[in-house]
Amino acid sequence: MKNVFWAAILALACFFVNTEAKSDCVDIKSGTILDSAGNVIETGYDQFGYNYQAHKFNGTYDGSDRVFDGTYWGDVADYVDDKLMMKWNDAWLSNKDCDGDDKLDRHFGHPSYIGSGAWLTNNVEGDYYDVGGSTCHYVYYIKIAAVSSDDVLVSGIWHGADGVEIGPEIWGQFAIIQSVYNDPCGGSHGVEYLSPARPGLGNREDE
Repeated sequence: MKNVFWAAILALACFFVNTEAKSDCVDIKSGTILDSAGNVIETGYDQFGYNYQAHKFNGTYDGSDRVFDGTYWGDVADYVDDKLMMKWNDAWLSNKDCDGDDKLDRHFGHPSYIGSGAWLTNNVEGDYYDVGGSTCHYVYYIKIAAVSSDDVLVSGIWHGADGVEIGPEIWGQFAIIQSVYNDPCGGSHGVEYLSPARPGLGNREDE
């Protein structure tokens, strides 16, 4: 169950784009910032569960693709009603448009996420039936952070310049720095992975 949310995160990562710098910034209250479908982004939670002003999503898989159709990015699955909560920082997805493209900025001032200090957290919670027909409840939490320009990828694991392990690679520019999975039916309890290199958020930013 814990792997099904990756597409939601990746979709969020692709939803808005920024690369250029500009001195004048416009916020969501201006009513001029648009999503990729051309809709005006407003403050507060929208009908799907996104609150771009507060850097939060609080909804379900069904709403994460911004269409309530009982599917998850077109896939009919039993987890579409599972609860999904996401939080991110300004480098992941800003609540301003500073590059003048009428979209929310991400990794502003950086050509990519590397060295930007971007991070994302996810909380997933839901129920499923085991082979015996009993209801099982699972909770999954994960932290993802952009790596710095000094970090080195070795056999799928990011390491710092000092050789200390940061975490497993994901999407090329990010590392998983913590994951917690609780599923009594599946025998999973507590921390699955904790980065040996400062598992706090936003600490891989280039100076």
